[in-house]
Amino acid sequence: MIELWHCKDARSLRALWTLEELGLDYRLHLLDFPPRASDPGYLETNPLGTVPFLRDGETAMTESSAITHYLTRRYGDGSLAVAPADPAYGDWLNWLYHSDATLTFPQTLVLRYGRFEPKDRRQPQVVDDYTQWFLARLKLVNARLEGAEYLSAGRFTAADIAVGYALFLGRTIGIGQHYKPQTAAYLDRLMARPAFQRARSPGKPLPGV
Repeated sequence: MIELWHCKDARSLRALWTLEELGLDYRLHLLDFPPRASDPGYLETNPLGTVPFLRDGETAMTESSAITHYLTRRYGDGSLAVAPADPAYGDWLNWLYHSDATLTFPQTLVLRYGRFEPKDRRQPQVVDDYTQWFLARLKLVNARLEGAEYLSAGRFTAADIAVGYALFLGRTIGIGQHYKPQTAAYLDRLMARPAFQRARSPGKPLPGV
């Protein structure tokens, strides 16, 4: 059985949301954030001490967008994936990895230096700079959604899960009020999906959020 280690609203939500969309059986290990501090024994499972951590037989994975890619290509008859022969395949892959490398990265700095660090170590200038960085990196998302309901292949795919999480996190940490109307409406549609609501339910919120 697939096993997933998860903290509520952390990047592992991408993996949990994917599992729910695909209707797969899984065992969920729910941790408080940050997991390496709340459960030191977790380091024996994942030496990085981060979430997500997914185990599927002999396969072990730590990267949220890669897990989403893996699950959608391996399971679900390709319902959330785009096949390599499809003209949209490269576009789909780009959105999957744009979601974390480009969009979630600046948010981690906003969270760390705006909420997670002790008050005497917080850096308002870092928070402001990386908030603007994140909003600037939404240009591709904003442009695509001007004329499309979903990001790739004309339908809901794993790319929407991956990017949707980044948009959700932005809204959670107070950046969402700056979203373009089409992007805010897109996020609302994604968050209304039953699979998202099921995945969002378990656990305690991120500290300070």
